[in-house]
Amino acid sequence: MSESEARPTNFIRQIIDKDLESGKHTTIHTRFPPEPNGYLHIGHAKSICLNFGIAQDYKGLCNLRFDDTNPEKEDIEFVESIKNDVNWLGFDWSGEICYSSGYFDQLYSYAVELIEKGLAYVDELSPDEIREYRGTLKEPGKNSPYRDRAPEENLSLFEKMRDGGFEEGKACLRAKIDMASPFMVMRDPVLYRVRFAHHHQTGDKWCIYPMYDFTHCISDAIEGITHSLCTLEFQDNRRLYDWVLENISIECTPHQYEFSRLNLEYTVMSKRKLSQLVSENLVNGWDDPRMPTVSGMRRRGYTPASLREFCQRIGVTKQDNIIEMGSLESCVRDDLNENAPRAMAVLDPIKVVIENYEEGSVETLTAPNHPNKPDMGSRELPFSRELWIEREDFREEANKKYKRLVLGKEVRLRNAYVVKAERCDKDEDGNITTIYCSYDPETLGKDPADGRKVKGVIHWVSADAGVEAEFRLYDRLFTVPNPAAAEDFATTINPDSLEVKRGFVEPGLKAAEAEKGYQFERTGYFCVDSKDSQSDKLVFNRTVGLRDTWAKIESK
Repeated sequence: MSESEARPTNFIRQIIDKDLESGKHTTIHTRFPPEPNGYLHIGHAKSICLNFGIAQDYKGLCNLRFDDTNPEKEDIEFVESIKNDVNWLGFDWSGEICYSSGYFDQLYSYAVELIEKGLAYVDELSPDEIREYRGTLKEPGKNSPYRDRAPEENLSLFEKMRDGGFEEGKACLRAKIDMASPFMVMRDPVLYRVRFAHHHQTGDKWCIYPMYDFTHCISDAIEGITHSLCTLEFQDNRRLYDWVLENISIECTPHQYEFSRLNLEYTVMSKRKLSQLVSENLVNGWDDPRMPTVSGMRRRGYTPASLREFCQRIGVTKQDNIIEMGSLESCVRDDLNENAPRAMAVLDPIKVVIENYEEGSVETLTAPNHPNKPDMGSRELPFSRELWIEREDFREEANKKYKRLVLGKEVRLRNAYVVKAERCDKDEDGNITTIYCSYDPETLGKDPADGRKVKGVIHWVSADAGVEAEFRLYDRLFTVPNPAAAEDFATTINPDSLEVKRGFVEPGLKAAEAEKGYQFERTGYFCVDSKDSQSDKLVFNRTVGLRDTWAKIESK
């Protein structure tokens, strides 16, 4: 299969193919322009994969540009987190990082040009009055009483804005377009507003800041962007995008194309709502593993390859829809099943004593790191007289469908021997505390010599050598598929989205790398938590279960 045949197609790639074929463009240049006012989420990952992926596939360029025109909500912490997320997803930007604030001088000069052409004016209506004058979807707006000022007066007033002569909310610069336009965005939109705020890049040089719609298109043109890709909510804004570029003296005229944003079940994608979750301590920060942020998913154990695969599977269209969470989790399972080494962990431990195993003896067993990949090597497991197994893996009585340990019956310990449950101890409340077993020493790596069949296999950890660990079992953050539709989305938070257990892991996991995925056999996929885990206090996050248990719940 050739490179072009292997490349997934969509309407944007078809447009690019035509542009290259016609000679309209010889090099493709895209950009990813996040606002540094929060952490990136899975929706941004779709845009990252699209913009950087196109640049890679067409051997073009892709800029990382921070849309930093709102200093009150921005922070250098968010800048650094976004850079890390882009790199972690497997991409790198072309040249130096770009900032819209780096173009503030040019943006100011283009605003002056619009004023000189009679296409922009300083308005002294209050923000509330501007909203009132704008009209509604059914009624046209009306002109501001300041709309017909002469260019000379507007130039003087705009300079006064720049020099700090107006208080916040007392003046703004507006484009002079059409207050009767059927598109609200074209009813004399605000281009500049007064903000006495310290900027993380420009310091206190400016007290006026340009609006997104004015900044974005000019930044694209300055950088030579050929295809400006954004989500459908900016479709009407394309009219203003084109109007600004058509009315200033700039050579490059990029074109904006819109695609549907990513909506994922059981999550919210509004940065405002995500910020609310953090500020109201409804989650433990932007990188809480229950959050749909890239950093949260990374901490939970999602892999870059799985997120890229997910973005490829859902495709790029103009149709809005909500993607099932199971689709994302399927991508994670597929990647981890193929690449994650196996290990054993007991999350809800109960003691097993093998009475006919020599007391004090420790045996070193060998287990493969992956059942289908010999190249991934093997590991050593200490085996001793006392072990931990999962509490749910033992019953005093059970029917034939139960393939685990039952009194009077046998089961195989993974990568070890066949054992038989002989008796058990209980506490005063009737809870089983210890299971006493015998083992068949001739069954290491082979079936019993007399031909008896042992069907069940359970995992275990040596009680002598096992390492204590905390397990965080994460689930859906919300109880409903579309929490954003609720009157108060916070009321739909799942109270059981985090369950904490304490158990044991095999000793080799004491040196496990943070965020590296492991399949805990018969339990799920886990990774070491990158923030809270320490060598003497291991913490593992459940990335995803072995199967989609929610599919059954939802089908009911």
